Amino acid sequence: MEETQPSGAAQPQPVVTSGEDKTVAILAYLTLIGFIVAIVMHGQKKTALGTFHLRQMLGIILTGFIGGICVWLTIFILIGIVLTPLFYIMMLVIWIMGLIAAVNGELKPAPILGKKYQEWFKNAFN
Repeated sequence: MEETQPSGAAQPQPVVTSGEDKTVAILAYLTLIGFIVAIVMHGQKKTALGTFHLRQMLGIILTGFIGGICVWLTIFILIGIVLTPLFYIMMLVIWIMGLIAAVNGELKPAPILGKKYQEWFKNAFN
């Protein structure tokens, strides 16, 4: 399946989609159960928009999990206590930005690691 990649331009690339395409993309961001349902739906009809947002959410989930472990390991150090709420606020903002891109039907990578998520998980959800 040929996949449209976002260009280096500041504006994300809108994708012509059907409602079902957007449903998979949006569901990917709605809880872990929504992510699993989106994977199942995507397995029945694969789309570039669904693939893109499933990869983004997989990266966000793994970053949150691994980052959360790292933050909790430093919890007994003063800096860990300061960083914990900042980390979770940052993850919430990234999640919201991904959800908004999915609702708008855009292939817009998450800030910071979004492009890496596409690279790291290039074989996922194909």
